Amino acid sequence: TGTDLADLVEEWLDWAQAADRLGVSVSKVRQLIREHQLAAVVPAPGAGQQVPAALLQDGVVVKGVPGVLTVLHDGGYDDRWALTWLFTADDTLPGRPIDALRENRGAEVKRRAQAMAF
Repeated sequence: TGTDLADLVEEWLDWAQAADRLGVSVSKVRQLIREHQLAAVVPAPGAGQQVPAALLQDGVVVKGVPGVLTVLHDGGYDDRWALTWLFTADDTLPGRPIDALRENRGAEVKRRAQAMAF
């Protein structure tokens, strides 16, 4: 649910803030979301669509995020579900999939995403 996702993600960025961190235009952020290179949801009632700040690192989209999002979308999952999965701790990983991606431990995250999608 929306409340759960709001609890899982520490920091949200609106499209303008995401654009600023990436050094691109807001329309480019919209395109990245549409192409599943980034994911955005409405985290709380009344808020506009926002992007989790953890999907961005050092001015770029975290390596592995676009591939995982594409696999999950191809498997029929939406952005809300994909973000919930990325930000939910998994003791067998260990940690959250997003943290594994940020720490360049993406192979296992991608494998699990592929297993869920098919």
